[in-house]
Amino acid sequence: MSAEEKGGAARKAAGAKSASGYFLDPARRPAAAFAVGLGCLLLALHHAGLPRLVPSYLAAWTCLLALPAGALPVVIMIERADAWRPQPETALLETLRGLLVLMPVAAILALPIPLAAGLLYPGPESAGPDGPLVLRAGAPPFLAARLALYFALWTGLALLFARRGGEPWAKAGRIDDGRAVLGLGLHTVVGTLAADDLVMAVGTDPGLRFHASAFGLLVLAAWSSLALAAAILLAPPDVGPARRRHDRLTPLAVLLLVWAGLHAVQFLMLGAAADPEAAAWYRLRSSFYGRVLALSAAAVVALAAVLTLRPGENRTRLVAALAVGVHLAELFWFVTPAFRGGFRLGLTDLLALAGVTGLALGLAPAIRRLIPGLAVTPAWPGRERVKTRAAAAGDTGRKSVVRPPEAF
Repeated sequence: MSAEEKGGAARKAAGAKSASGYFLDPARRPAAAFAVGLGCLLLALHHAGLPRLVPSYLAAWTCLLALPAGALPVVIMIERADAWRPQPETALLETLRGLLVLMPVAAILALPIPLAAGLLYPGPESAGPDGPLVLRAGAPPFLAARLALYFALWTGLALLFARRGGEPWAKAGRIDDGRAVLGLGLHTVVGTLAADDLVMAVGTDPGLRFHASAFGLLVLAAWSSLALAAAILLAPPDVGPARRRHDRLTPLAVLLLVWAGLHAVQFLMLGAAADPEAAAWYRLRSSFYGRVLALSAAAVVALAAVLTLRPGENRTRLVAALAVGVHLAELFWFVTPAFRGGFRLGLTDLLALAGVTGLALGLAPAIRRLIPGLAVTPAWPGRERVKTRAAAAGDTGRKSVVRPPEAF
């Protein structure tokens, strides 16, 4: 070994022994993220206690669940649209497929929710307008069984639609019709039931809960919009033939408009019906910060609609970043006011969100190894060709060390 190689090995060993070198090593990065996430949750537990941490954890977990559950219908719709006009997949679609690996991660991180059901949902002894049968459904065994069923169906759909490209383009128009309709229908049913079980039923006071038929669709629209906005932020610009479909702002604006419309329809319908339970539910969330969130969401939707007239990469990323912030706050707006008497984001909420994010980043690589069908690493279509050409150009520029056959 030469002196230069010995020096490089010594520097590598010294860097591995240091704290920064240890945690920044790509091989140890998932373990470091998991440790940081666990530390954030323990700090939140010490800071606020278990009764205050549990609602924040549930809201942060729904933010994680929104990424794979929201990406699933968007992947299905894009796949069906592409089946009728064969074109290469875009980097956005590849990124959405990569988000599906978070579905089993969200299933694992859902394990504390049934254990803390007594702090999140009313017990059988509470008298309420829903009756004892519905209240018993919040018991830990029943809640755990329903969560297991939901994630079994969701994971099956994720495995089905995570395959890059699906069937060949020539057959996709005939084969994928039934698969797409079944996938969208099943996801809508499962998502609606999960939203009713996990989000709409929160709160230990049954008098402050209400049931709305459009609530599940509202939550599904919020999840899909959040997943698409996050994928826009993660995906690089398309190159090559896929660049012809670089307009990512229009589908995001459509989802934002659908989401805002469902919010408006639900609010107007409940206001017209003068439902006291719905009025109490909205009164909890109509604090100063709740009004600020509503005005901010309206501004983001209006900005997205206006910028569709002149879409561009920077404008699209700006709208996506604002949409991610609004949706994350909204998912906390759904859950936490039932336990605090109003909406506000505090240190416990931020620590819970950071903790769930760290745990998810730590578990995702292990899930990819255990479930190869979800091991979709975004290939950024068009960029492999550029790298191949660059490598080939570099090889031709070097002198060959192998003698040609005619020289022997």
